[in-house]
Amino acid sequence: MTTDDPPSGFAPLLRTSPLLDALGPFYGRGRGLDLVVGLRVAQKHTNARGTLHGGVVATLSDVALGYALAFSTDPPLGLVTASMTVDYTGSARVGHWVEARVDGARIGRTLAFANAWLTVGGTRIARASAVFVVAGPATR
Repeated sequence: MTTDDPPSGFAPLLRTSPLLDALGPFYGRGRGLDLVVGLRVAQKHTNARGTLHGGVVATLSDVALGYALAFSTDPPLGLVTASMTVDYTGSARVGHWVEARVDGARIGRTLAFANAWLTVGGTRIARASAVFVVAGPATR
């Protein structure tokens, strides 16, 4: 295992997009509300100070929250992010493994809500909270 490898049990996300391909690789473990999404911080993920860029933290949060909610039902839901707030409480550097875990979720007929904590080595570096529009079944 190299320092670029994900921890045991993580595999590349099955669902991706052109943006995630450019920013990734992103990894996942679990499914539905038990999904944990992770990213090994690379140089391309950093800001001018050499720490994980806030936009990457927001992207990782959005992916974890959206995928966990979408795949918590069968068939999966099509969700569109309506609102997201990220509170930054720490940082990460190149080589760090960052995980996003969903905490507290609710899915209604038209809206879905969830929170997530992002951690490095068990230390919280961000909290994200999002609202999604339920757009019906997922299209892909």
